[in-house]
Amino acid sequence: MGEQGQRRRVNCWWVAGILLLCFNEGILAQLRYSVPEEVQVRSPVGNVAKDLGLDLSTLTDRRFRIVSGPNHALFQLNQNNGVLYVGEKLDREQLCEETTICLINLKVVVENPLEIHYVGVEITDVNDHSPTFPENEQRLEIVEHTPPGTRFKIHAARDPDVGTLSVRLYKLSPNDLFDVEVRDSEEDKIPFLVLKKPLDREQKVEHHLVLTSIDGGSPSKSGSLNLTITVLDANDNRPVFSKDIYTVSLEENAPIGTLVMQLNATDSDEGSNSEIEYSFGKTQKKKVYDTFELNSVTGEIRVKGKVDFEDTELYRLELQASDKGQPPWTAESRVVIKIKDVNDNKPDIEVTSLSNVVPEDSNPGSVISLISVTDRDSGVNGKVICNILNNVPFDLTPSIEENMYSLVTRGRLDRENVSHYDIIITATDCGQPPLSIVKTLSVQVSDVNDNKPNFSQNPFELYLVENNTPGSSIFSVSATDNDLNENAALTYHIVRGNGLQGDMSSFLNVNSETGQISALKSFDFETVKTFQFQVVASDSGSPSLSSNVTVNVFILDQNDNAPVILYPVSSNGSAEGVEEIPRNVNAGHLVTKVRAYDADIGYNGWLLFSLQELTDHSLFGLDRYTGQIRTLRSFTETDEAQHKLVILVKDNGNVSLSATATVLVKVVEPKEAFAASDVKSSAKHDEDNNVTFYLMITLGSVSVLFLISIIVLVAMQCSKSTDYTSKYLQEPNYDGTLCHSIQYRSGDKRYMLVGPRMSIGSTIVPGSHANTLVLPDRRSTSEEVRICFELTLVLPLSEGLCSDFKNRDGLRSAETRIVVDTFVHGSVEHMTTFSKEYNGTETVLLPNGL
Repeated sequence: MGEQGQRRRVNCWWVAGILLLCFNEGILAQLRYSVPEEVQVRSPVGNVAKDLGLDLSTLTDRRFRIVSGPNHALFQLNQNNGVLYVGEKLDREQLCEETTICLINLKVVVENPLEIHYVGVEITDVNDHSPTFPENEQRLEIVEHTPPGTRFKIHAARDPDVGTLSVRLYKLSPNDLFDVEVRDSEEDKIPFLVLKKPLDREQKVEHHLVLTSIDGGSPSKSGSLNLTITVLDANDNRPVFSKDIYTVSLEENAPIGTLVMQLNATDSDEGSNSEIEYSFGKTQKKKVYDTFELNSVTGEIRVKGKVDFEDTELYRLELQASDKGQPPWTAESRVVIKIKDVNDNKPDIEVTSLSNVVPEDSNPGSVISLISVTDRDSGVNGKVICNILNNVPFDLTPSIEENMYSLVTRGRLDRENVSHYDIIITATDCGQPPLSIVKTLSVQVSDVNDNKPNFSQNPFELYLVENNTPGSSIFSVSATDNDLNENAALTYHIVRGNGLQGDMSSFLNVNSETGQISALKSFDFETVKTFQFQVVASDSGSPSLSSNVTVNVFILDQNDNAPVILYPVSSNGSAEGVEEIPRNVNAGHLVTKVRAYDADIGYNGWLLFSLQELTDHSLFGLDRYTGQIRTLRSFTETDEAQHKLVILVKDNGNVSLSATATVLVKVVEPKEAFAASDVKSSAKHDEDNNVTFYLMITLGSVSVLFLISIIVLVAMQCSKSTDYTSKYLQEPNYDGTLCHSIQYRSGDKRYMLVGPRMSIGSTIVPGSHANTLVLPDRRSTSEEVRICFELTLVLPLSEGLCSDFKNRDGLRSAETRIVVDTFVHGSVEHMTTFSKEYNGTETVLLPNGL
């Protein structure tokens, strides 16, 4: 049958079925096909995809391919239909030489999910070679009188084909004297020429015969050898080897000159007829001549070239022993040299990397690479153990195929901890001594968005001086993200509030890239003292991660408010008042008191009074802290009746602000002063009648709230078992000067938090805005009592002034008396003392005795 018919008979057969193994997303299977040699290129071998049950429409996307190997170019895969076809011309004799079974192993890989399959293609032999003899003619010399039945070895024919297609029989041309006999050896058939009848040299000196070798093909092929037989005179005995076949073992890598064995042949003749000469047979392969040498005299066989077990495991040496008789006799023998394997080959590691970049969120057991380990040695010398040296989160998982491994992840990866791994793989064989090889596989861990932005601290505290420039930068926030690239690209935005009163976030803006925060308005300490807002940092990952930080803003006071004169009453932009005093007053008489306040706090709101203009320096004096004007001496007849005093009120800021008040002092006779006092008292009484009602409602509400607070406090004190010891302070001298104030507005009302000037011996606690006093204990020099208080003056613009004292210090025992001036439309009405006693009795004294 022709080659086309042979291609039609390409057999696809399963050796072990389809082996399915699910591990790490890979499926292993093994197929086996057969194809004859010399088949045309692109001839189909078998449909691998169909036999494996793969979807043909996904072959291209899954990269259906043959993994590179020593013979991968012989076959190709069609990714459209999954057919395996011949890629190059197949010559079984060239690929497999004299091997009986010529099997080409291929590795087929598909991805997503990963599958690796093993496909074996057996290249079957076709009868494409004829038997050939090493020479066209062979000459034999046979002594006459050689007994019938004597055999003479003749050249054997060689046929590269194997099995039944190799040499099957020999035929000798018709004759009466000779016949052919065939002896089967391990791999071939050796012909012998057999003498059937005695020779007679005198009758015929030469005989010409033709030996034909025929193979077992269909149709068969043949080759011929011309035999020329010369009849010689008798040399009665031929050499004889001690063995027909010698078998010897030799370790590979034996040094040159190593003695393999020494031949021993004998001849019963004497003289030159018994002298033996050794030689290789003419049918010997060239590799034998390259590897061994034979001493023709001694018969020693020694190593001449490199002996490599991996190259050739077995050598067959055809040898001859010839005497020197006339004619010479020849004897044949065979030496079989078996090469013993030694562990002289290191293992080899082949890595098929699916990807050298692994996401850090890969699940444990994800396949990274396929590892194939080979060793050219055999037996235990070729058995390889594969390990990972360094401590990395990867493992080698063995496959069902020997010396095949999958490199898989062992645990969770964290790029922020380790972004790159150098996986050192070692393969060690089991020989003695063991040989090993090391291969490094680099794996990069790719980033995923698994880290939130992180602020260095939370919350931030910002101290901002009031009257800042609108639009200028006031603060900068910065966050870090341990991820990479877009996963670490941060943007910032402010969490906006509901837009109600007190929401300051609407007046702030943040640079989305730099985190620089700017204020769109100028803040006023007297309006807003503190507020907070939140900044959110978001990365650009998918999905995006974010975190926020709270920024607490504290507005710092500046000296931006000038003192305001409360008395004398300001009108037409100036503060001017007239005071009348009797001429008969004594030194130290209180003429009047200049009262002022400053909206700033601390030193910026601490006021000092000084006389800027004065008509008579010897007559009046001004207290720089209280603003009280008193007489320094008694009036005389020569003193003027009217005096002008210009008082400068200045705060204690770094750049102080000031205001002036003018007081005209008229000196009158005692009777006139009394009449003026009655008129003023009458007018004031009428005015008080209008205010009393509102004042009583206000004070009543405050009193009720205050009484509730006291009741709660008493209940708390009674629940404690601590024994308190009474401790009384001498009454400190508070003169009621309004040193500083803080203004608040609510509707049509204005609220001012003011603090009294402290007396001599008391100190202001730092950071308390002058609202916390420390008063020395008059009975002990080693202890001091801290009194924290707030004095709140509620000033409805048309209703007068009400005062309320709130004590929040938590004293163990104390009686505190604070002298507070109460003002109604700027004039002194009366003095009121508030007291609270924490030793079980509480008393509240309200203005006007209410």
